[in-house]
Amino acid sequence: MIREYESFDSRLYVLTESSTLRQTAEKINANPAQIVLIVDVSGRLVNTVTDGDVRRALLDGVTLDDTLEKMQQIRKKGNPVTASAEQTDMDIHVLMQKHQIRQVPLVGESGRLVGLCYQAQDLDAVPLRAVVMAGGFGKRLHPLTESTPKPMLPVGGRPLLERILGQLHDAGIHRVNIATHHLADSIMDYFGDGKKLGLQIDYMHELEPQGTGGALRMIDGVEEPVLVINGDILTNLDFRSMFEFHRKKQALLTVAVRRYDMNIPYGVVESEDGLITGLSEKPVYSFFVNAGIYLVEPFLIRKLPSGGQIQMTDIIQHLIDVKKPVASFPIHEYWIDIGSVKDYERANQEIMANENR
Repeated sequence: MIREYESFDSRLYVLTESSTLRQTAEKINANPAQIVLIVDVSGRLVNTVTDGDVRRALLDGVTLDDTLEKMQQIRKKGNPVTASAEQTDMDIHVLMQKHQIRQVPLVGESGRLVGLCYQAQDLDAVPLRAVVMAGGFGKRLHPLTESTPKPMLPVGGRPLLERILGQLHDAGIHRVNIATHHLADSIMDYFGDGKKLGLQIDYMHELEPQGTGGALRMIDGVEEPVLVINGDILTNLDFRSMFEFHRKKQALLTVAVRRYDMNIPYGVVESEDGLITGLSEKPVYSFFVNAGIYLVEPFLIRKLPSGGQIQMTDIIQHLIDVKKPVASFPIHEYWIDIGSVKDYERANQEIMANENR
């Protein structure tokens, strides 16, 4: 356990209720304890915010541009668990175990924030296997994909698939299956067995496209949950946070989702029995859409029927129909689906701008 008291740097952790959820998510990702401590003008601790709190707030309709004050109004949260600087590490460890948390703020007189105790994140390998769907034709990216499979298109000077595999390695996922179809040899020749990337790569070649679910049937001896990601997605999603969320929800399947805003360029009329009951001028409707990243329990994969195409949407709908738990994991990190030439150009511009900072 790490105790920051005399060396406590509030700039790493502290925000006020006027701060936005976006600022909160950025600070959580940037500090070693992965928490934000909300204080009032007197430095008294008001509450704490973790990555899970941010994502649950997004599901409740809070946006990244809303303030922490609004988040707390919409999503009620009890008083934070705290300790005094005089308590021993053992006392605080027991407190963490009792409340199943890994961060405890230290407070002094009148509840003023004076420090923080936390358990460092375990960076060892996580018990996940990954499947990258890399068999698509990329027709909307023609002529770029006539001789190059979409996942091998260079983004910022490196193949998109290489970036995805590097992220998996950094997240502690070292066993990867790549589902191939279109121009499969170029992918296999480039990555081989994956040892150069610190991975164990196996290939699942589809003679005919079988859909995401169909590809999952091809995994041999799956015993661990499987992270599935489309090979045309560029994101810095925290896979460890998604896995932790999946476990807490005890879901058979977790779907990564992202907010999509639809701007209606007209006044929307509501009516009943021929009479107008309401009018909204150029409203914006927000939805959560499928982001092409999933966590799937091995039990579910073993139960997939043999033969025929199976799309992930088919699996999701079946689980909903039989009332099995399907979790929704909101993405607040960077995400782009490279499905068109315009998206591809945008991804290159954004990656280059970010890496040249």
